[in-house]
Amino acid sequence: MADMIDVDGKQLAVDEEGYLANLNEWVPGVATVMSKQDNLELTEEHWDIINFLREYYEEYQIAPAVRVLTKAVGKKLGKDKGNSKYLYSLFPYGPAKQACRFAGLPKPTGCV
Repeated sequence: MADMIDVDGKQLAVDEEGYLANLNEWVPGVATVMSKQDNLELTEEHWDIINFLREYYEEYQIAPAVRVLTKAVGKKLGKDKGNSKYLYSLFPYGPAKQACRFAGLPKPTGCV
């Protein structure tokens, strides 16, 4: 039995680790609800990374591991944001894992 989260009045299924069960059900409210569960307030910087991850996934059909994410963010958003210190400051539970969860993506490969 999957867990459920309530997003804008809709019940959405998540797996036992809190990742969205159906990628196609993602709406921005998913990130808002999940960030509240993690006691995080989403800023424009968070949304930059969340949107980046969704675009990356659309293109490559895979959620990037943290090293790949760091490099790709650096190329797209600038060197000041393409480093793990910056990404961990936004997503303290791990930029790849936590940001992918907020973005409605599956757990990145290589994440434990």
